Amino acid sequence: QLQLVESGGGLVQPGESLRLSCATSGFNLDYSAVGWFRQAPGKEREGVACISRGGTKLDYVDSVKGRFTISRDNAKKTVYLQMNSLKSEDTAVYYCVANPGASVCYDPDVWGQGTQVTVSS
Repeated sequence: QLQLVESGGGLVQPGESLRLSCATSGFNLDYSAVGWFRQAPGKEREGVACISRGGTKLDYVDSVKGRFTISRDNAKKTVYLQMNSLKSEDTAVYYCVANPGASVCYDPDVWGQGTQVTVSS
């Protein structure tokens, strides 16, 4: 059974950092594109970051470039999203996504349950 389980969300103040983790199971992480989407209240879901199959290509939405870093540990079957210099506009539910066997994150096949990130003073 393909499964993604996120953790690490919470409430932080502007300028602080959080690291989200996504434990994967049921598919070969080495041969999959994985990433993160988010959805803020009243807004459409958007892709935040993606790491390609093989890990050779990283993509970020413009609003997080230079602040967020996606990475993965194939041995631990875990995907991470390091979020620095957080802003109030980063407040959203963050979803881990995967496209088993694919090279990009577009239209992902597998979604986690989501973890809430709230940035507020």
